Amino acid sequence: MSSLSLAVRDSATMLRRNLLHARRYPSLTLNLLLTPIMLLLLFVYIFGDTMSAGIGGGDRSAYIAYLVPGLLLMTVGSTTIGTAVSVSTDMNEGIIARFRTMAIHRGSVLIGHVIGSVLQCIASVVLVGAVAVAIGFRSTDATALEWLAAFGLLVLFALGLTWIAVGMGLVSPNAEGASNNALPMILLPLLSSAFVPVDSMPGWFQPIAEYQPFTPAIETLRGLLLGTEIGHNGWLAVAWCLGLAVLGYFWSASKFNSDPK
Repeated sequence: MSSLSLAVRDSATMLRRNLLHARRYPSLTLNLLLTPIMLLLLFVYIFGDTMSAGIGGGDRSAYIAYLVPGLLLMTVGSTTIGTAVSVSTDMNEGIIARFRTMAIHRGSVLIGHVIGSVLQCIASVVLVGAVAVAIGFRSTDATALEWLAAFGLLVLFALGLTWIAVGMGLVSPNAEGASNNALPMILLPLLSSAFVPVDSMPGWFQPIAEYQPFTPAIETLRGLLLGTEIGHNGWLAVAWCLGLAVLGYFWSASKFNSDPK
């Protein structure tokens, strides 16, 4: 078999392994998934009317429309924490050291984790999106091309964050450390435009909210689904996704190839 064929075969095997682990031990994914769902229900049913008035909406439905794109991307971030924990667990339990002694493509171990995580992210987004639709979210005037672009953005964002999460897992001493290192995946959306517009924040805080990966991605997704202005956020979101993916890939590959464990 060619080198490419071996890489594809071994990566598919590692992907199957990670999906089986996720199916057999779903508690971590479900716990991480509960955070965006609980925030969705909390902000809609407890703060919905007040927040809707704050952004100039007429009723709670206006805030649902504003909130959902941010929570979809927050779902991606929270799901990737499970990837960091899974990679760290593999490193510390010695299974990766065992894989290194076997005649398999070295990169397939990480590729299996990354593809498995992206698939879990998309499944989680679909579930949160279904809850959002059930409580009243509706996409207004989005064309088929805009829906396709929105899906592509979610996949690209999941890919970028997943590679960063893999790197975090590789450098963490244990699963608890990996979970703590990946905590910014949940904190950054809270400091973005997911819940309130950036221009409504204090002036000193606005740069923190604006110049981070989640805000341009949220504004782009919001524009695609709701027809609001995207402006420069589109290319910023793509640049952040590609930058995180490249940085995470080289960081993960360097750590994976140099770590003696």
